Amino acid sequence: MTETIGFIGLGIMGKPMARNLLGAGYSLVVHNRSQRSVDELVSAGARAAATPAEVARQVDVVITMLPDSPDVQAVVLGDRGVLAGAREGSVLIDMSTISPAVTRAIATQAGKVGMKTLDAPVSGSEIGAINATLAIMVGGEGETFERCRAILATLGKSVVRVGGVGAGHTVKLVNQIIGLTTMEAVSEGLILAAKAGIDLGTLLQAISGGAARSWMLENLTPMIAERDFRPGFMVRLAQKDLRLALNLADELQVSVPAASLTHQFYRSIEASGDGDEGIQSLVKALERLASFEIPDSNAPR
Repeated sequence: MTETIGFIGLGIMGKPMARNLLGAGYSLVVHNRSQRSVDELVSAGARAAATPAEVARQVDVVITMLPDSPDVQAVVLGDRGVLAGAREGSVLIDMSTISPAVTRAIATQAGKVGMKTLDAPVSGSEIGAINATLAIMVGGEGETFERCRAILATLGKSVVRVGGVGAGHTVKLVNQIIGLTTMEAVSEGLILAAKAGIDLGTLLQAISGGAARSWMLENLTPMIAERDFRPGFMVRLAQKDLRLALNLADELQVSVPAASLTHQFYRSIEASGDGDEGIQSLVKALERLASFEIPDSNAPR
């Protein structure tokens, strides 16, 4: 592997992604706010850096995987940020989900120090990060994309360039509207089925081969049936994504009523103190409206 990679942001998604890069043989330099995650990656063969600038000084490609636009701005544009240590001709790949406008502004600043950029957000949740089966939607110059294609292919099973700078993050917000509103529809259907006395495992077997098939249905129905609300993707991060999507829709004067409603249901989950749970906990908001809770499939009967 000829490219040396820096990885900044070792959270639920970032840590397994970094591990996959190490497993593929890439030389990796890591930085994270939490030292524990850094120590884990160092034990697996990575090198640690004290600041984002120090990461950038040592590598050809810097990958960021951070929660929100302000986090990426601080890590990239700060006094000890990536651009403060960037090597001319290196590449910044932001795999977070942030505002397309912020992405374009960062790309402009990166260009001033000779750094290329790709915005390459992902879909597939924690399990996709662990298994390297993420869907990766990429914005940026075609030449830069081809240079980094092999790196991205190490992290996902689908890697598609969707346009210029900012297009990757735009497509990711579209993905979130479609996925999260599907989660709302799945939750409605599961509550109706459970109250009618239908076993959710049988329901899934019956309808997952038809037109209602979706990732949300197949992967999150078993968790809901077992009252398992551990996060593969946290509600509070889904809410951030929905806010970005609603802002983009506002800029473009596009009505997105289902996304707006889903955002309100998730707000109810946050207000109940469950913002760190997985997105499948949306079902709880609808259960409250129905005055009915899906029974735990593991509970004694």
